[in-house]
Amino acid sequence: MSDLWTIDDFLAATGGRPLEQLPDGISGISIDSRAVSQGDAFFAIKGDRFDGHDFTSAAMANGAALLVVSEAKLPALGRVSAPMVVVDDVLDALGRLAVAARARTKAQIIAVTGSVGKTTTKAMLRHVLSTCGKTHAAVASFNNHWGVPLTLARMPADAKYGVFEIGMNHPGEITPLVKLVRPHVAIITTIAPAHLGNFKNIGEIAAAKAEIFDGLVPGGHAILNRDNEKFAVLKKAAKAAGIERIHAFGAHKQADFRLEKLKLHGACSCMTARVDADEVVVKIGSPGRHIAENALAVMGAAHLVGADLAKITAALADFKAEKGRGAQYKLRNGSGEFVLIDESYNANPASMRAAISLLSNAPLGASGRRIAILGDMLELGRFSAKLHAELAGPLAEAKVDRVYLAGPEMRALEAALPGDIEREYRESTAALIPLITRSVHAGDAIMVKSSLGIGFGAVVSALLDKFPAVPEAEAGD
Repeated sequence: MSDLWTIDDFLAATGGRPLEQLPDGISGISIDSRAVSQGDAFFAIKGDRFDGHDFTSAAMANGAALLVVSEAKLPALGRVSAPMVVVDDVLDALGRLAVAARARTKAQIIAVTGSVGKTTTKAMLRHVLSTCGKTHAAVASFNNHWGVPLTLARMPADAKYGVFEIGMNHPGEITPLVKLVRPHVAIITTIAPAHLGNFKNIGEIAAAKAEIFDGLVPGGHAILNRDNEKFAVLKKAAKAAGIERIHAFGAHKQADFRLEKLKLHGACSCMTARVDADEVVVKIGSPGRHIAENALAVMGAAHLVGADLAKITAALADFKAEKGRGAQYKLRNGSGEFVLIDESYNANPASMRAAISLLSNAPLGASGRRIAILGDMLELGRFSAKLHAELAGPLAEAKVDRVYLAGPEMRALEAALPGDIEREYRESTAALIPLITRSVHAGDAIMVKSSLGIGFGAVVSALLDKFPAVPEAEAGD
């Protein structure tokens, strides 16, 4: 394996001074001592809860080739005997390495932000672009002040495409990150009331997402959701940032990347779309209208960076949603099976509606029920009770038979549910789990969703632990 960074380039980029005998190069970058691979440089970042300097010995034991440490912490590391690069501030040094990575690459860079669908769109771009050339993308949701520079610093010099996710909870957070990434294409998936507790209104959210235009390279492309109510606002912001190449995706007749026909199935979707002048017929291996909409942006971005559209559309057929973001499981219960839709990673009003729509299209067996297991949506501030209660309508429209609820904010939804929907409420996730695992029947379709802080991943784990997976060869349609 070739080095990710030669030691000379690494030292020049970070501005660090060497201690002990350094290796000739490093093969990777890590900030988690538990996830260090052989040959990595371990950056001892100080976070909100942990200080990486406390885990330098563990990093070396796991195979780190060198440690990047702070000058101020050096006296406390007196007992650690290891190759080190000493810097003024470890996170700043990672940022300088990210700048060097961006400067050396010839890759086409795509950045994704939006209230909903960032990680799925990024994963879809990585999946399809990998069929056209070496593609580098963030793992998980590495979209913040350390995740973005870490992803950049890890980008191989010979990558053909780079895909970056950029997130925010407050105004001003996207600008410094997108100026690191400097994308050729910037996608805003949609604007919705996520993190609304940190903003006065959805207009402020749109303005914060529009910061992605600040880092677009000259002559770059912006891709916006034509069906979103804030399209005109975002288009105006893009023009104000000096962007001339503005493209739209959606079902709207003026969209450049346009949805013409869509057929939703339980485990996939089929659509006819137009990508500029080309009409394409596409099967997407993950279901849901929101996934199909994301695929429009993906096809458009891939087209704009010169990827082979035929390869891109073919690759969409075997794209699967990731754990916590719509992954589907068929599990055995007795002599039958049921469907589990894992949406447990995060939640806001828009993504809740999308997940409920997924549940409405999921296949049922004989006597099967549609069951929604929902936990609090966090960071909605004074709008929280209203936005939770408003989920009652989509649940009724989806013909959901039973709802399990946990978390204090879900009290508002419990009170708003129509009388013909069975419901169980518990304050905690732990109290809800036994009720769920006892009541599952063969033929059911179950969807689990909450904000990450509610811990509904434990609900999914409990179901996966209790009920065996149906082998793919045996699974019904």
